[in-house]
Formats: sequence, C-alpha cells, structure tokens
Amino acid sequence: MKNLFNNLSKTKRQRLTFFIILFGICSTYGQEKQQDSTKTEKLDEVLVKAVRVDAKSPITHSNVTKKDIEKRNLGQDIPILLNYLPSVVTTTDAGAGVGYTGIRVRGISSQSTNVTINGIPYNDAESLGTFWVNLGDFASSVESLQLQRGVGTSTNGSGAFGASINVLTDAASKEASGEISNSFGSYNTRKHTLKYSTGLMNDHFEIAGRLSNIVSDGYIDRASSDLKSYFLQGSYVNDNTLIKAVIFGGNEVTYQSWNGFDPAEIESLGANPNIDENRQFNTAGAYFDENNELQFYDNEVDDYSQDHYQLHWNQRYNNNWSTTVSLNYTYGRGFFEQYREDEDFSDYGLNDITIGDGTVNTTDLIRRRWLDNDYYVINANANYKNDNLNLLFGGSLSHYDGDHFGEIIWARYASQTEIRDRYYDGNSLKNDISSFAKANYRLSEKFSLYGDLQLRNVTYKTFGNTSDLVDFEVDKNFTFFNPKAGVTYDLNNSNSFYFSYARANREPNRTEFEENNDIKPEQLNDFELGWRHKKGNFSFNANAYYMLYNEQLVLSGRLDDVGNPIRINSGKSYRLGLELEAIIPVTPMLTLQPNMTLSSNKNKETVISYDGELQNLGKTDISFSPELIAANAIVFQPVKDLQMALLSKYVGDQYMGNTEAERSKLDSYFINDFNISYTLSFQSDGESQPVFDSIVFTGLVNNIFNEKYISNGYYYTYDDTWSDPNAVTTIEGAGFYPQATTNFLLGATLKF
Repeated sequence: MKNLFNNLSKTKRQRLTFFIILFGICSTYGQEKQQDSTKTEKLDEVLVKAVRVDAKSPITHSNVTKKDIEKRNLGQDIPILLNYLPSVVTTTDAGAGVGYTGIRVRGISSQSTNVTINGIPYNDAESLGTFWVNLGDFASSVESLQLQRGVGTSTNGSGAFGASINVLTDAASKEASGEISNSFGSYNTRKHTLKYSTGLMNDHFEIAGRLSNIVSDGYIDRASSDLKSYFLQGSYVNDNTLIKAVIFGGNEVTYQSWNGFDPAEIESLGANPNIDENRQFNTAGAYFDENNELQFYDNEVDDYSQDHYQLHWNQRYNNNWSTTVSLNYTYGRGFFEQYREDEDFSDYGLNDITIGDGTVNTTDLIRRRWLDNDYYVINANANYKNDNLNLLFGGSLSHYDGDHFGEIIWARYASQTEIRDRYYDGNSLKNDISSFAKANYRLSEKFSLYGDLQLRNVTYKTFGNTSDLVDFEVDKNFTFFNPKAGVTYDLNNSNSFYFSYARANREPNRTEFEENNDIKPEQLNDFELGWRHKKGNFSFNANAYYMLYNEQLVLSGRLDDVGNPIRINSGKSYRLGLELEAIIPVTPMLTLQPNMTLSSNKNKETVISYDGELQNLGKTDISFSPELIAANAIVFQPVKDLQMALLSKYVGDQYMGNTEAERSKLDSYFINDFNISYTLSFQSDGESQPVFDSIVFTGLVNNIFNEKYISNGYYYTYDDTWSDPNAVTTIEGAGFYPQATTNFLLGATLKF
C-alpha cells in the first residue's frame, strides 16, 4: 500500500489524503452522536437505499442474496451467476464463465445496463460498459444485489436502458470469522480465496478483508485468465451511525479471445473454418514466421489494474431523518499487447527507411495500447419518512480524466522511434452532475403512489488523436430530464398490482463518437404493468412492459479494433414483452422456480445500403433480442444441509444485426446445469472447540447434456470495390463466441 501511495502523482496523493482526513472527522462525529435503540433498519442497507426499491414499489426487480450467490460461487463471474434471472442472457469470451463476461437484459447490452457498487457508479465513464474481469471473485464480497429491469428508479451514473444492477458489499459482521475457499475444475480452472473479519471490537469497530486468485486456461484456445483481487474494509457502527471505508480492486491478465470465431479469417490462416469441428480455435496472436509457418504470439494479452477507494457515512438523526454521504476515487491503468505483421509505417506516423538500395515501409511490430484514468465521485442524499411518506432526495457529482495512448515496444524495423514514444496520444474529460427527488406515499390502505424526478447534465470533451492517428475532438453537453411515476394497488394480503411510467435519456459512448461525431443520444419511454401474488411459500409475478425508443442505440453486431461492440442509432423502435416468474413448493423438499419472457423487439423501419443501392427493409428485429427466454430451477433439499438443483435455460433465435440477414442469425439453445451444496457442521462437545464451524462442499456441472451452442457474436458488412471498380458489392461476414461443452467445478469452503 505504501508503494502504491508513493507511485501516485502529487495531486492524487493530496486527494487521497483528503479522503483519509475526512474519514477521521466523520469517525469522531459518529462517536459523539446519541444512540437510538429503536432503529431496526440495517445501516449497511442504507448505502444502496438511493438506488434500490422495496417489494411494494412499482418497479420490476429481482433480489439476490449472499446465500443465493454462495451456492454457485466457484470462480465464474457475476454475470454468469445471474444467468437464471428473468430476461437475462449471458455470455463469455473464453467460453467457460471466467475472464471477459457479458450480460444482456431484455435484449439490451451491458453498455445500457447501469451498475453501481454501494451506490457508486461502476460503468466505465467513456465506453459505458462494465468489466467485471477487473474485479475477479467480487461475488465473494457481495452482501446482496438487486437487478431492476427497464428504466428502474433514478440511479447514479449513466442511464439504465435495459436494467440496473446495484451491488451492496459485505455488511459489518458482529462476530469474528474466517474462511478459506478453494475450487478446481475443467480447463485448469482454480479459485483460491481467503476471507476474515475481526467482528465488532468494543461493540463498534470491525476490520474485514479478502484476497483472491482465479486462474483458468479457458475453453477457447489460449484464452487464459489470471485474476488477482483484494477487498478491505474498516467499519465504525452504532445504532445511529455507520462509517465505512472500503478499498477493493484487482489485476487481470487475460489472453485475448475477443476476436471470436470468424470462419473467413480462420480460413485465411489455413485452419479449418468449420465451427462444429474447430470451435475452440482462437485467431488472437496469429502470425506467420520466416518459414511461413503459423505461430501464435505468447503475450497477446490484456493487462489491466483497477483500484477503488470508497468512504461512506450514514447518519440517523431521529426516527424520521437520515443522511448518506459517499466519496469515491477509482484509479485504472493498463494495456493490451498485440503482435502485428507487415504494418505500414504510415499507420504509426513513421518514416520510410532506406536499407541498401531498397526502401522499407512496413514492419512486424509489437504494440501496446494504454488506458490510464482517474474517476472521482461524490454522492449525497437525505431521507425523510413517516408512516405514510418515504421521501429521498440528493445528487451525484463525478469527474473522469482518461488518457489513451499507444507504444511500440518492439519492431523489426524501428524507423525513427525511440523507447517509450507514443505513436498516438489522447485525453478525455467527462463530468456528470445529477440530482433527484423520489417519494413513496401511502394514499390509503390499498393505494400507494410513487414519484421520481431526475435532472442530469453530462459534458464530454476529448483532445488529441485516436489509434488510427485521426484527430479526435469532441465537445458535447447534454442535459436530460428523467421523470418517473407509478401506483401500487394492494387488493389483499396476497395480491398487489402496479403500473409505472419512466422516461430515460442516455448519451453515446466514446466508440460511437469515433464512428460518428453527430450521433444522437437515445430516449426511452418505459411502461410497466405488473401483478404480484404471494401466499405462503408460493409466489407468482407477472409483468408486461412496453419500451418505446427514439434513436435507440442498438448493437450493430460489429466490433471495433479492441473488441468493443459498435452501436448505431436505429430511429424509432420498441420492445413489447411479458415476464412471468414463480416459486412453486411442490413438497416440503422439492421446489420449482420457473421464469419466462415473451417479447417482440422491432425497429419500425430499417434502411440500408446494399450493393451500392438503398434498400428499405421495413420493420425488422432488433439485434440480440430473442423472442423467448426461459429458465427453471428444480431445487431438491432432502435434509437441511444438502441441496441439489437442476438449472435449465432456453434462449430463442436471435440476430446479430438489424437486417435479419441469415448469416447474422444465432440459433436457439437449451442448456442445463447441475448444482449441489452440502454443509458439514461441527459442534463443541463441551470440552474442546472444533477447528472449523463448518465445511461447505459445492459442485457445479455446467452444460450436462454437452450442448454445442453459441451465445454471442458479431455481424459485419463492407463494400468491395476492388473486384469491379464500376460496381459496389457488399461483402458479409460474421464471428461467433462458442461456449463450453460439459465442464465442472468443485469447491470446499472452510469456515471458522
């Protein structure tokens, strides 16, 4: 930690020191406040109160607890652990749930899914994506998680256009504890985790932490991952005060697998382009040596580190008023490294060189493309509540400062380059200011009203050039007003109905500005109508939604040169769907947990250029939007400490582009996983204490029926004018991300 502090710039050290001093001031203040023994709400949960909703709110949502996560937490990333929630489709580049993973909700990409950790925005400020790979084994530090589908409630950071995921990290523990967790599985996958908590010392102070390492070779060739992560928190708590300093982060080194399986590219390398026979082939790092033999560069990796420093202060003043103040600093830095063959000097700003009588203007080289960024956030909100009114208001301020630059670390012919020269260099600044006020008002015993107003201002500026050595200057300012309203009707103790309307606006990301500086922000009007039924252990939820978009940014299916999906404005479009979910106790030992989403997702009009002519395709399917998504869990618990579950998932046909081109189609798939968990508990015999409180054995067999399926991909077109200069021919291509066949993970957690 000392070395990390010393490596920071003077300005960064000053800001970090400010956070530490403020923590000390808050701690002193908290000790002076009087306690209120009538407080029943968990103070830890107040951290996410501004971005979460309760069971009675007219917002469609799912809650996931620590206990839910523990049953399958064997090294796979958080999106994979959420795979069986309604309307969710997940994917992983390496094929087995470790490394780069993604999640789509209602067919909408992770770039349109708002993610917060303890109320702090986690989406990357420029790409708007979420990269869970930077926080390996973060699931081991999650207390609870809420996934809201649709616009949801007002949140911090980028707008939610399909979902929001808000995460609460580990709560302060009253009792001292420790855990040693190890798991092993297919593709040399291993997870090693050490956790501890001091418990509340002197009834007020707790220190807790975690160290983790996850490694995997990946299902795809060479798609290895080495994920190191940590989590450390210090808490002060009494009945009225919670002050928590949280530091977490990690380093990931993953061999690139973001190219997917592109048959055309694989054939050009002389390999088998049949995906059924060669589905694990990875083109990343491919080159030909001096003997024209196909080789793979051994360090074609993504190497990135990210550290988060959070400080939270929750204060309860009386039975009506409470406040929360949160500060955050995130420091991210890293690069991806590539071997490139026969690169033109001009693409790197290099001069031709003369060797003997010849001129050299191309070279083999190894390049690194860097990101180095700082992200600052201040959140503050206040809560007033009485028997009928729950009023919450506050705001968020964030500042992002990111450098983008490239280096050539080796070249066969170096031209005029010097060590650590930057062949491109750019900077981005983004400020995000938002304020909100939201209220739940109980109008009568049966009716509750919900209102939510948010005003958000975003400024985005860029300087310098891109990796293509093109000047890149953006100076944009957006102001968004996002109103939301709803009503809940409690028919009786078992049935309630709700209706809500929400408006959302969202800015484009960096890649979209690179493609088109005039790209427009997207707008969404979201209507939700739902029924919740609960009687005893049986529950049933039904929700109909109509999401009406203007200038929706949808996935084009194409990728940029670092594997990020490129999105385009689609004019007017809509998503109309019905979500059903239930918990059905068949017997005291057997429970069914099915869910299903039926939807229609359409661009109202699609116009494209094909073979040099404009074509109006009329109404077309929105990319990556299957009409049917279904899941089920058959949970069998014959005794208290043993649970077995058969987890099933069906995803219907979907297109990777917006033109319904046959080549862009992903076939439907149906997969099944088997999960088992057994807890062996130890009790004191009165004379001696056992070494461990319990040992938890966990097993997971994924894709037990060996389905060869593809969950993600990309579709591209380009105009070929070389064959015939007098005619334009559109060339189509596609890439795919095959997922692992049958594979397993086994683990044991020692708790003491």
